[in-house]
Amino acid sequence: MISVDPPEHERLRGFVSERFQPGTLREYRPRIEELTEELLDDIEGDDRFDFVDSFAVPLPVIVIAELLGIPSDRRDQFKEWSDALVARSTDGTDIDRIRRERRQAQEEMGRYFAELLEERRGGDGDDLITLAATTEELTQKERVGFCMLLLLAGNITTTNLLTNAIWCLEEEGMMDAVRTGEIDCKKVIEEVLRYRSPIQSLDRIALKDVELNGQQIQAGDVVTGWLGAANRDPELFDDPEEFRPERRPNRHIAFGKGVHYCLGAPLARLEADIALEALLDRFETVEADLTDLQPLSGLYGLESLPCYCEK
Repeated sequence: MISVDPPEHERLRGFVSERFQPGTLREYRPRIEELTEELLDDIEGDDRFDFVDSFAVPLPVIVIAELLGIPSDRRDQFKEWSDALVARSTDGTDIDRIRRERRQAQEEMGRYFAELLEERRGGDGDDLITLAATTEELTQKERVGFCMLLLLAGNITTTNLLTNAIWCLEEEGMMDAVRTGEIDCKKVIEEVLRYRSPIQSLDRIALKDVELNGQQIQAGDVVTGWLGAANRDPELFDDPEEFRPERRPNRHIAFGKGVHYCLGAPLARLEADIALEALLDRFETVEADLTDLQPLSGLYGLESLPCYCEK
């Protein structure tokens, strides 16, 4: 889906796009709220916890797992696969290991979903795997790829959106203002997406020769578009290096643009809005420890974020 142009792109995306429309997802809001409260119940009473492991990872993994129709109790395995698939070398010394682990994750995920699809063939469930297993619109390779993409994209970027939101609010001292409603939570989410976009770059292939700012690009060249840089372009954003939730307009491209605009954007926004409002409503004090931040290797996010919450 993410690597083909129309009309193939429309065929693959159209198969499932209705399930990720805002109107359809509103029906799932009560379930996301329920899952959020359950995770907050587990956190409550802990003097100190890792926001990433205890909240930002499990919520989106459980949500996408339920939509797909797979057991969320394997979420540790899903995270391992996801991390391996997006890992990048930071200094060029571990490229072979990263490639080896990525291939292993792809193979394991492929076998896992192929078995599930076979089990659901002829079924009448409403989950996305059953939908894929019973349609004649997709080949078997496309069915497996569809499941792998949704599991990956449906959890890891939202994990970093949630983590980066708490990071920004702590860094800017805005936690209380969001709790009281002085700063709108939805505007915070949009500014986090601009300021610390979980996906910083996307690769594209040039379809024809073109000159861009004096640089010759040949047909077939791979071009990396830096979303993170575009989202801090001073020609489009006033004071782009400042975190300002009130900025209008906020025309960030954290979810991409055009026909490949992120299919899961409405779900990510919904989960982030529910999660942040519930967290700040539950606890009178939310403090994050920013003294020893460890960045991820593949996405813009953190390995961990120690937090303290108090009612």
